[in-house]
Amino acid sequence: MIMETAFIDVTPGSEAEFEAALETAKGIVAQAHGFQVIHVHRGIERPHTYMLAIGWDTLEDHVQGFRESELFSQWRAAIGPFFANPPHVEHWNLFE
Repeated sequence: MIMETAFIDVTPGSEAEFEAALETAKGIVAQAHGFQVIHVHRGIERPHTYMLAIGWDTLEDHVQGFRESELFSQWRAAIGPFFANPPHVEHWNLFE
């Protein structure tokens, strides 16, 4: 499994609306091939910043599968309007 992290700054004052839209978006990404889990964290010092951690079977499931699919378009349509700037996305190998 790989972990995608996305740091998202939302427009200050839109946090409640973003969180509501994120509930819809979580149902969208959960339909993607290779999706395993999503965790959402909200910043304490910066409450308009969120960290999403999404587990995927493979990097390709995220980069080629989800990102190039209609599901990604739906995901972005649900939460993209709240972005103050583009998310910072990275991928991580998990080891134990």
